[in-house]
Amino acid sequence: MLDILSEAQAAALIGLAGGIALGLAARIGRFCTLGAIEDALYSSDDRRLRMWGIAVGVAVIAAHIAMSTGFLDGSRTVYLDQVWNPVATIVGGLIFGYGMALSGNCGYGALARLGGGDMRSLVIVIVMGLSAYVVMSGPLAHVRVWLFPVETGAATPQGLSGIMEARLGIAPWITGLSVGLVILAVALGSREMRASPSHVIWGAVVGLAVFSGWIGTYWIAENGFGLEPIETHTFAAPIGDTIYYSMTASGNTVSFSVGSVLGVLIGAALGSFSKGHFRWEACEDPRELRRQIGGAAMMGAGAILAVGCSVGQGISAFSLLAYSAPVATISIFAGAAFGLRQLITGYMPAE
Repeated sequence: MLDILSEAQAAALIGLAGGIALGLAARIGRFCTLGAIEDALYSSDDRRLRMWGIAVGVAVIAAHIAMSTGFLDGSRTVYLDQVWNPVATIVGGLIFGYGMALSGNCGYGALARLGGGDMRSLVIVIVMGLSAYVVMSGPLAHVRVWLFPVETGAATPQGLSGIMEARLGIAPWITGLSVGLVILAVALGSREMRASPSHVIWGAVVGLAVFSGWIGTYWIAENGFGLEPIETHTFAAPIGDTIYYSMTASGNTVSFSVGSVLGVLIGAALGSFSKGHFRWEACEDPRELRRQIGGAAMMGAGAILAVGCSVGQGISAFSLLAYSAPVATISIFAGAAFGLRQLITGYMPAE
């Protein structure tokens, strides 16, 4: 492949393929973070939440098998190489989750809705991408680093598999396989879930899409000149990357991030048309738009602080059993639950 394409182009194609799968999962399989939380809290239906567990379990098992067979080196990824800052993870996760509730979608969900013709999501996507860049490398970058110092090159990989091997001598693949199977068992522990093959299949598709990013970019890093980072799907900074690339393509290079974002849009559009759900929508309520813009700005900032969004931390980092993953996921869910409660019951305490 690298004889025909540059490393950046190959990475973009890998991101595009995985992104298309994720877009299809969102529109056909109804895979959605906020939707899963809403269903579990207010509809007594936890199938989409269990669907998330399927995605995580599959990604964990696949990633650890790849690491044990030499097809992936997790220690070279940002989730395991960067020294974990628990405060940044919690604060960022709470901000992201709350913003997600205000916007009505996470970054991945907004891209999927945009692919289905929802122009309100275009505003969310643009604001979120710009907000992420403002905090990551823009005017607020120095404030972020001052409040939450960033240290790379951790002495030991920042994940459960690494510490289990260092402290107890347990091979990482054993830890990964054990944790992944437990997560899958819990996710499939509901009769309703087992009776819904669509939820199981699309959950597995999401997990494999995340896994494809890891092994694809690792292969490029090993067989190319090592300039491409080892990464997989996440939807905060990559949205900003895509906006930046769209304005500077003639003097810039394509990337995995751009391919991933474009792939979700394409997959979502294909899924929407296949189900007959594609239709143009716009915001008719200025108050709703104001709330969505505020939520999108919070999501971009929160994801940078937490080093990942609901997909980036909730599945991608989780697949490596990074310390940050469960903490960020719980924080995102808590922030979203609080935001949903305010939106549904009002901001004033009940008398």
